[in-house]
Amino acid sequence: MKTALTIAGSDSSGGAGIQADIKTMLANGVYAMSAITALTAQNTEGVYGIMEVTPEFLKKQIDAVCTDIFPDAVKIGMVSSPELIEVIAEAVEEYKLKNVVADTVMVATSGARLMEERAVEVLKSRLIPLASMITPNIPETEILTGIRIKTPHDMEKAALWLYDRYGCDVLCKGGHMINDANDLLCSKGKCIWFYGEKINNPNTHGTGCTLSSAIASNLAKGADMETSVKNAKEYVSNALKVMLDLGKGSGPMNHGFMIAD
Repeated sequence: MKTALTIAGSDSSGGAGIQADIKTMLANGVYAMSAITALTAQNTEGVYGIMEVTPEFLKKQIDAVCTDIFPDAVKIGMVSSPELIEVIAEAVEEYKLKNVVADTVMVATSGARLMEERAVEVLKSRLIPLASMITPNIPETEILTGIRIKTPHDMEKAALWLYDRYGCDVLCKGGHMINDANDLLCSKGKCIWFYGEKINNPNTHGTGCTLSSAIASNLAKGADMETSVKNAKEYVSNALKVMLDLGKGSGPMNHGFMIAD
């Protein structure tokens, strides 16, 4: 069985972060492992507390996984401090980790910045160049490139800039732009559009975490990047279509939609 490691924060409500990653990896046919960067007290209505792990403890978690059940792919989620980002980058180099999908979580759906400037700089200088793929949304792409994105052409320009600058594949997620579900993959120097179905479901908590984890799972199983993105988008769409409705706010999708009652 192929394996995948998620390095991310915990979501106590189960819809995003480590919990969403593990559910997604299981549903996509790989064995999931985790290294937790932070504990959060959160639910569908908001985040009420965050407690980061120390860099030393994050390193111990990653070491424990990589020296025993070596991952075929790695998903990296929200990491807010430069010290933790450095630990992850060093581990990628030390263990020569492959199929590294970095979900560059810097901006919340509300538009709030989630990462301090110093951490963004370490992310750009240390971690992104080591990734196989990054999956920024449009506000995050604007932060990384300095390019204002208003049109599909702007997305192509920014994604190609990131690809040329950092040498990794880029999936620029279009949901923040014109209310569509169209994403742009820049791989091997060319742009490929994935036209998604806009699903009228307000419960979208954890979609970014889920998409990046599904991509990593497909890469772990040997799929190429284009196929991995296609399969991952289809999985997210199906998880949204079942219209799971939990919680008082923006609830989670149904990661196990394919499991019979």
